[in-house]
Amino acid sequence: MMELGKKPVRIIHYPRLDTVLMVEDSLKKSEAVISKNELMRRLPKKMIRQTLNVILNYLEDAGKVYISKKGVSWIWHEDISPTLQKKLKDSVKIRG
Repeated sequence: MMELGKKPVRIIHYPRLDTVLMVEDSLKKSEAVISKNELMRRLPKKMIRQTLNVILNYLEDAGKVYISKKGVSWIWHEDISPTLQKKLKDSVKIRG
């Protein structure tokens, strides 16, 4: 079971790696905050909403995206310093 929103949801299947990478690539290419509906339209392959939500929750937990009421934005930078990475890892997470 995984918690999506406020209710626990039973996951029927988990996304494949190529699907996760496809979503990551689409988010990296977007210049600003993008809604989930717009993200679904920009993806090269169709997917169901539950699969997208599972991927976005994973990316948020990994610290790669920020999900707000306005949409999703890519926040991960590979060139971030190790000191800052450690501080971010040790910081308190606040839901927005």
